[in-house]
Amino acid sequence: MQVHFGLELLRAEWPSSVVCVGTFDGVHLGHRAVISSAVTKAIQQELPCIVVTFDRHPAHVLAPERCPKAIESIQDNLEQFSALGVAAAIVIPFTKALSLTPAQEFLDIALVGALKANSIVVGHDFAFGKGREGTPEWLGARIQTDVIPPFELHGTRVSSSAIRSAVEAGHIDEATRLLGRPFAISGIVVAGQKLGRELGYPTANLARSFDQVTPAHGIYIGYAKTPHGVFRTAVSIGTRPAVGGTFLTIEAFLLDYPGYDLYGRSISIALHRRIRNEENFDSLEDLRDQIARDVAEAASL
Repeated sequence: MQVHFGLELLRAEWPSSVVCVGTFDGVHLGHRAVISSAVTKAIQQELPCIVVTFDRHPAHVLAPERCPKAIESIQDNLEQFSALGVAAAIVIPFTKALSLTPAQEFLDIALVGALKANSIVVGHDFAFGKGREGTPEWLGARIQTDVIPPFELHGTRVSSSAIRSAVEAGHIDEATRLLGRPFAISGIVVAGQKLGRELGYPTANLARSFDQVTPAHGIYIGYAKTPHGVFRTAVSIGTRPAVGGTFLTIEAFLLDYPGYDLYGRSISIALHRRIRNEENFDSLEDLRDQIARDVAEAASL
């Protein structure tokens, strides 16, 4: 999949295209329905499917006090687009100036002019342009537009807000169900206090690079994707009250890890379920015993 940040350097040599527009945070099952519809339509017309998305949630500019935390990074979203068969993704910076651009101007210059759209595919609740003028109905009066209805799973409407709520409550199974894949935390491994090493369970301490929604404090099990392979893992998310911690940490013990240095490397941890709350312990020996039980549960994956 081709990726372009902005439209300034884009040279579109295709004759026309099917364009799909949306924020697509997390690329959940509802988003997948919208994008897959666009891809199918493009294939039928022997044209490229172009996804237009934004570098941040619009609320980051329009209502920062209410801006939700991201479900996944732009990189993760782009990987999902590619897996769905998208030909090119255009990541547009969402700025104040963009929010004030009239819908007709964005349609004429960006979607039809730069991307050569002959049709548009959007979700039922998408709108763009100044004052959110560019509704699906507005688009349909100006260009051939497919509007994809809300996606429901067993009577539950799939939405980014529902996934954030599930993650924050520690309901990882529910988040996975709505996403269509495990919720994942990505970060760079940094040095910690090395207490896990003293306890016999050295951990990878993650430092995230974007404002991602954080799961409820507790112990989780899942899989860590590293430069050296994929490993089962037990993950602690919280303030570590057992050792007098005061700030949030995300620490992962990788089972059967061969010992290659991970400091400064990026890893991604797909969470499969939450196995217990964060707890305090009377002694480090009690903590070590509990970690052993956590690791044994991770080994059952």
